[in-house]
Amino acid sequence: MAFHEVRLPARLAFGSTGGVERRTEITTLGSGFERRSTPWAEGRRRYLIGAGLRSLDDMAALTAFFEARRGRLYGFRFRDFADFKSCAPGEAPAATDQRIGTGDGTRRSFGLRKVYGDHERRIRKPVEGSVRLAVNGVETTAFSVDAATGQVTLAAAPASGAVVTAGFVFDVPVRFDADRIEVTLESFGAGRMVAMPLIEVRV
Repeated sequence: MAFHEVRLPARLAFGSTGGVERRTEITTLGSGFERRSTPWAEGRRRYLIGAGLRSLDDMAALTAFFEARRGRLYGFRFRDFADFKSCAPGEAPAATDQRIGTGDGTRRSFGLRKVYGDHERRIRKPVEGSVRLAVNGVETTAFSVDAATGQVTLAAAPASGAVVTAGFVFDVPVRFDADRIEVTLESFGAGRMVAMPLIEVRV
């Protein structure tokens, strides 16, 4: 898939809105009962950015970023400040934050995950240098991370039954969801931009 491993500058995301959406199909039966199902295994994030920008310099920077991504063509990284860590936003990631797998004596590679209740979300865009790892609660540095896929590979396979945990900071893979960007000049050095939609992409 066409994706650029570059993050939208944080200052261009100030004032953004958004969150997660789900797809639920509901059938009402003749008895009045409902049958509910979903074709989506994971939620999908949507955001609106740019509406809070007033500086023409910032608008020019966002326009340049939009042009470099060719509008909707290329995906990119986005920092969702409401959910970007393996822990609570105000805390520092720890190696024991999230359980990502159990050793079997031969497996060395594990995908990063974040748990929401009984739901697991795959984390595919960790921030390089942010991942911490532990095996049975003991932190280790003997691992490598593919920041483009979220796969962690340990130097040695954890023993059978060993719990592998991780802490990390991550981005959301998104793309622009519009092929047009609009800016209104309101005064010298200041303007207003129509909010630009972003949508999470599967990678």
